[in-house]
Amino acid sequence: MSLLQQINSPADLRRFNDRELQVLADEIRDFMVKTVSKVGGHLAPSLGVVELTIALHSVLDSPQDKIIWDVGHQCYAHKIITGRRDEFHTIRQGGGLSGFPSPAESEHDIVGTGHSSTSISYGVGLTEAIRLAAGREDEDAAGGDGTGGRDSHVACVIGDGALTGGIAYEALNQAGHLRTPLMVILNDNEMSIKANVGAISQYLTRLRLDPTLSKLREDLEHGIDKIPGIRGGMRSLKESLKAFLVPGRLFEELGFAYVGVIDGHDIKALRKSIRAAMEIERPVLIHIKTIKGKGYQPAEARPDTFHGIAPFSVSTGEAIKQPGPITYTEAFGRGLVKMAAADERIVAVTAAMSNGTGLNFFEREFPDRFFDVGIAEGHAVTFAAGLALGGRKPVVAIYSTFLQRSFDQLIQDISLQEIPVVLAVDRAGLVGDDGPTHHGCFDLAYLNLVPGLTVMAPKDEAELQHMLYTGLNINGPVAIRYPRAAGRGVALPGRFEELPVGQAEILDRGEGALLLGIGTGTGICLRSARILAERHGLRPTVVNARWLKPLDETLILDLAEQHDVVVTVEEGTIAGGFGATVAGLLAGSGTPVKRFALPDRFLPHGNRGRLLRDAGLSPEAVAGYVNDMLVMEKVVNTGRRKASGESS
Repeated sequence: MSLLQQINSPADLRRFNDRELQVLADEIRDFMVKTVSKVGGHLAPSLGVVELTIALHSVLDSPQDKIIWDVGHQCYAHKIITGRRDEFHTIRQGGGLSGFPSPAESEHDIVGTGHSSTSISYGVGLTEAIRLAAGREDEDAAGGDGTGGRDSHVACVIGDGALTGGIAYEALNQAGHLRTPLMVILNDNEMSIKANVGAISQYLTRLRLDPTLSKLREDLEHGIDKIPGIRGGMRSLKESLKAFLVPGRLFEELGFAYVGVIDGHDIKALRKSIRAAMEIERPVLIHIKTIKGKGYQPAEARPDTFHGIAPFSVSTGEAIKQPGPITYTEAFGRGLVKMAAADERIVAVTAAMSNGTGLNFFEREFPDRFFDVGIAEGHAVTFAAGLALGGRKPVVAIYSTFLQRSFDQLIQDISLQEIPVVLAVDRAGLVGDDGPTHHGCFDLAYLNLVPGLTVMAPKDEAELQHMLYTGLNINGPVAIRYPRAAGRGVALPGRFEELPVGQAEILDRGEGALLLGIGTGTGICLRSARILAERHGLRPTVVNARWLKPLDETLILDLAEQHDVVVTVEEGTIAGGFGATVAGLLAGSGTPVKRFALPDRFLPHGNRGRLLRDAGLSPEAVAGYVNDMLVMEKVVNTGRRKASGESS
């Protein structure tokens, strides 16, 4: 029997020695690669932390001790060790395991961490709560002063570029101030999705690559205080020398004990460091060096490709691609390159996701005009505003779910200031396998709230390029949202056109029902119209709204007067989005409005098409409602019907 087959809970690890645990690490990697090759997933990040996961669970006592994974996609080995080995083949599949920590799934998953840089904040709060509880129990039991020992430890594993997020430093600052006895493990693999950027990354590189620094640290810490007469200016000289030479000085100035740099693939060294950190009654940062994709050569060679990958061939490492149209993301990226070739003022900004947002094409063609700010979405938006103030035309490409993190900057730093920044909001709507932390359900609603912000959503990949061109010519802030999906297969334009601002597009004139779609909702409306024509002989009017802000109120009001029922369709939350705006516009008109949108709850992971159907957002559902209203139930005043082509 393999060692892996003997692991059903973290406690089982304690039967094995360091050498056996190293063998177990190899077995876990092999199991992980074979499984993810069939279902896809975040492979490279989890391959890099197998030894760390084993070391943590063999020393700590989870769930009494708390382990927080940041970013959470590093948790695959953790799931395997904590009793979910036999379910691992269901990861990111509908009804199966989440690709991120999920407290609903296991008591070993402390909190869901699908975004980044939050673990230390969670950890400081959790540790302080534990300390307060322990103190209260001591007082109650023995009349003590509340300074008793801890019942459990908290370890925050922060890696994959998460230390570039500003919230991490806010938490480090508080932990040092409170002297919170927290263990922070910096998984330094030089990568987020791509290579890390910024001064912090350069600082960590210096710590990793200069082996003499560790010895200098030891010599200084043990010897410098023995120098007689260290007072006044000499003491300042001592501190200056330590600041220049001692690794981890940044963290020590924040109040942390610094341990590192540790080989993150050496289980013995990891276990020793973790045990030592558990004995220190103040915050500790263990700096480990790992290889993203460790143990699987294609992932080591191309960690950005294997960060999140579709099913692939284990022997070659090549993804198993399905034929079809290019994605909206690629259409955006290639269109932006063409526009930038004609206008040198155009610059591009991303938050550690050039490949995922399609900006890799721009980065390759115009490296001097491309900026990757790291996992710092708020900074990305305000930085872009600064570029615009300097005469550039910035395009900021960020996933919908991550743009939420810059909501204050959207309001205060670009919209209030009326600064022309184009926000390319990728992954809008449901993303499928990554689940609720990554679904872009809320952008239409939260963008709709911001005064002065122009908001668009294209019906297809060609219109996306026209919208991008239009947005670059609007003298104010603009957001364009589009899905994580293949396009509709339409031909891309040879020449870009500036769309009339706030003007919707009538795709087909009919009667009875008015179908208003925005973004992918327009495609649902078109397919619904075909069903109604083929099955029921009905011909509704179909409109591509294009614009959420400004909404084409004149056209909608006019068409609503000519139809018996209005249907809105959007791949966004039902609260506060496109349908809510149309319903508000038509309130009191007497024309019923039915809104098809995502329900007001967090949706699970799974196949995107199936999730949409389960949410009632499908052509069949729309067509069924329209048919019931117009034919079967006869609830409308048919005498009021007019052909939409008639003048009112």
